[in-house]
Amino acid sequence: MNDDLAALSARIDRTNELLQRMLAEVAKTPSTHAIFVDAGYLYAAAGRLVAGTEDRRAFDLDAEGLIEALIDRARTIFADSRLLRVYWYDGARRRIHTAEQQSIAELPDVKVRLGNLNANNQQKGVDSLIRTDLESLARHRAISDAALLGGDEDLVSAVEAAQGYGARVHLWGIEAPEGRNQAEPLLWEVDSQRTFDLDFFKPYVSRRTAPAYEAGASRPTREDVRFVGAQIAAKWLAARGRDSLGELLPGHPYLPGSVDQDLLVEAEGLLQYSLRGQADLRRALRDGFWEHLQAQY
Repeated sequence: MNDDLAALSARIDRTNELLQRMLAEVAKTPSTHAIFVDAGYLYAAAGRLVAGTEDRRAFDLDAEGLIEALIDRARTIFADSRLLRVYWYDGARRRIHTAEQQSIAELPDVKVRLGNLNANNQQKGVDSLIRTDLESLARHRAISDAALLGGDEDLVSAVEAAQGYGARVHLWGIEAPEGRNQAEPLLWEVDSQRTFDLDFFKPYVSRRTAPAYEAGASRPTREDVRFVGAQIAAKWLAARGRDSLGELLPGHPYLPGSVDQDLLVEAEGLLQYSLRGQADLRRALRDGFWEHLQAQY
């Protein structure tokens, strides 16, 4: 009997020792967080807050500076945690990166994930991408905390999936000039919620100003505008290279919104003439741009 008790006591001691070692290892392992950004929500809410419009073409966003600010804020909130990465979710036609999305993807610690963009410029499939990543990272214990910058009610299932595997989900929002820009069911499900105000976003959002042109300037011909389009295409190709060209061509005859806007602004500067409301000249401009690129492929 004494021998049995001694053996049992020894086994208990060994078990306690193993548990203590495991707890020590867990204590030494830093927790990990990731930031999930719904770019559609970000552009709409930040644009309305700072520039007074949700139209992406009407303002510029310093994505690199803003991402750094979000990382710094997360570092303060999750003081004893390390960053896994920032996930940036956006839409693009045929899931082909725009120039802006490509530059964001090249930033350190940033992963760009693209849903589709329909004819009405509405994102499709972004919420499911967020859910897939949140659930997978939580299931594999890759993160302990997720900071989610978004507002769509469809994100509720993503939050529940991550929480089901033990991760804590913290909802980040953008101050609304009036009312609310985040769904109530989403607010109910998350572990915490905080809102970033106008002062936080002001350094990173700036409204585009329409260039001033001389009154009565003569209207350029279609051929003049087509030639300018080709000039800009040559400059674009020299700056971005043939890899970017290969990504752009499948979208013909449509240009990504950011490329089309940059093309318009640069052409107006060269022509010293506003092409706003000039549908025939806008088509000539795009035709010249595409014709030069296709000739180089």
